[in-house]
Amino acid sequence: MKKYDVVGIGNAVVDVLTTADDSFLELMGIEKGIMQLVERDRAEVLYGAMDDRKQAAGGSVANTIAGVGNLGLSTGFVGRVHDDALGRFYAEAMEMDGTRFVNAPVPGGELPTSRSMIFVSPDGERSMNTYLGISAELGPEDVDLDVAANAKIVFLEGYLFDKDKGKEAFTTMARACRAAGGQAGIAISDPFCVERHRDDFLALIKDELDYVIGNEAEIKSLWQTEDLEEALVKTAQICPLFACTLSGDGVTIVSGETRVSVGVERIVPVDATGAGDGFAAGFLYGLATGADLKTCGEMGCLVAGEVIRHIGPRAGRDLKALLQENGLLG
Repeated sequence: MKKYDVVGIGNAVVDVLTTADDSFLELMGIEKGIMQLVERDRAEVLYGAMDDRKQAAGGSVANTIAGVGNLGLSTGFVGRVHDDALGRFYAEAMEMDGTRFVNAPVPGGELPTSRSMIFVSPDGERSMNTYLGISAELGPEDVDLDVAANAKIVFLEGYLFDKDKGKEAFTTMARACRAAGGQAGIAISDPFCVERHRDDFLALIKDELDYVIGNEAEIKSLWQTEDLEEALVKTAQICPLFACTLSGDGVTIVSGETRVSVGVERIVPVDATGAGDGFAAGFLYGLATGADLKTCGEMGCLVAGEVIRHIGPRAGRDLKALLQENGLLG
């Protein structure tokens, strides 16, 4: 028996959200609909320009882990925060949501806790301006090998690939989990991240991982092709299980010679923030509980659909009840 069903490792980022129209984005020089990294002074300017701010513990994989915890499984998260007000808020918020925050806030003169200023447009698009701060310094020394070995599944965040120490943390976490009989996988996270680290991504997927979750743009970028079918076939050749999300067209899941497609209800999002994170939460819940591939995909799509019905990257209701209502749980 494992102590944890799913443990994530990734950026520990405080999400700060507000609504903004296109004229405000243009005035502030914010590029709509993408995530861009900002320096500390720019982060302070954007934070000061936000009205009616909502604050939450975020980060892509952290959002996924919170969703898995909402579904009733035991979860942990490996991340790095400073021992400042935002860092203490982050650690406490994760614990209050039922996820063990493995690493204590770091005291001393290091970088401040990471934060992302997210401006949500009336059409649901989110424009993310992220100051990475201390989370980008996460390395192998932050990985508790006992936690990794006691995880049924570990889930890695591709954004951490931008530093060598993040890659080392990934490998350390994945190997400790798999050596103890667990499964390790990754969220590809961003096509631009793939562009920067394609060879390392491919080597990690081929040699260290059991599953991959990514969207159409990310998987095409991985193989430098515009042909989705080509990308799916090539990924299946190096990874036992791959889930490719296709936005309004659902998801395609490939495992060896088996391929499953799952449709999705088309809705106008209130806020698209966290849709992919929500999909991963439902998918990993299915994987951890032994569901078949089709059901894993349906669970992921259902949770993602719930997430985009409100402001913020996490679902605002009991997700296990949601799955029950839709006939996905006995």
